[in-house]
Amino acid sequence: MTLPRAPPVLVTGATGRVGRGVVDQLTTAGVPVRALTHQTEPAGLPESVEVVTGDFTVPESLDAALQGVAAVFLVWTAPPATAPAVVDRLATYARRVVFLSAPHQTPHPFFQQPNPMAALYADIERLIAAAGLEWTIIRPGMFASNALLWWAAAIRADGVVRWPYGAAETAPVDDRDVAAVAARTLYQDGHAFGDYVLTGPESLSQMAQVSIIGDVLGRRITFAELSPDEFRGEAEGRWPRPVVDMLLAAWGATMGRPAFITSTVSDILGSAPRSFRQWIADHGTSFTEGPIPSS
Repeated sequence: MTLPRAPPVLVTGATGRVGRGVVDQLTTAGVPVRALTHQTEPAGLPESVEVVTGDFTVPESLDAALQGVAAVFLVWTAPPATAPAVVDRLATYARRVVFLSAPHQTPHPFFQQPNPMAALYADIERLIAAAGLEWTIIRPGMFASNALLWWAAAIRADGVVRWPYGAAETAPVDDRDVAAVAARTLYQDGHAFGDYVLTGPESLSQMAQVSIIGDVLGRRITFAELSPDEFRGEAEGRWPRPVVDMLLAAWGATMGRPAFITSTVSDILGSAPRSFRQWIADHGTSFTEGPIPSS
C-alpha cells in the first residue's frame, strides 16, 4: 500500500542566506519542499526539491507554485506595490505562512529607529493577519553573516576595519539558527500565531566582533573608528543612503547599553544558539579567499 505524499512546503527566497538553510532543514526532516526561484534550475538545491519559477512583482505567476502547498516560508524580495495581491494569493492556496520579518516591535532603541524595510514588513504582517492566514513571524536581529558583508574586503586588503560606533553592542544571530527555527515552525505543531525574536547568545561591541575575527583567523586586525560623517563618505556610491542613515541611527541609539537578547532559539530548538565566534570559525576562509557576497 502506497501512502499519500504529504503536501509540500513552499520556500520563497530559497537560494538566500536563510531560505537555503530552511530548504536544507526541511529536507533533512523529510518534509517535501517546493522552492520558488527566478530560474528553473538554480545551482546547489537538493535533487529532492521541486523547483518552480515565480515573481512577486507578477502575482499571478505564483499560482502554479502555490497549488497544493501546506505552508509557505515567505521572504519578501520585491518592491511593496504588489504585496497585497501576493498575500491574497497566499491566502487562496495556503493555510499558514511563516514570514521572515524584523524586530521592529522590540522595545530596544537599536530596533526602534526609522527603518524603511521594517515599515514594509509591518505592512505585510498586517496584510497576512487581515487575510485570515495562520501565521508565525520570525524576527532575527543582527545577522552574524553581516560581518562578512561588511568587513571581509577590508580584512583582505590591509587588515584595517574603518567603521563607526565601535562600542555599539549587538547580539549577532547565526543564519543557521534562524533557518532551523523557521523550519521547525513550518512542520512542527504549536507555533501558530507565534511571534519570535531571534538573537545570538551574547552582547558584543562591534570592536569586540572584529577582535574575535582576528583571533579566530590568527591575524592582526585593527579597528579604526570613523565618525558618522566619515562613514557616510566612505559608503557613498556603495550603499543606499537610507540604509547608511538607518544603521548609524541604530548604532548611535544603542551606545552605552547592552544588546537585546532572547532565549527563543534555545526554547524552540532545545539547544543553545551558536556564538558569533562559532560562526566565524565555521566561515573563516570566506574572510581570506573566494568571492565576497554582495549585501
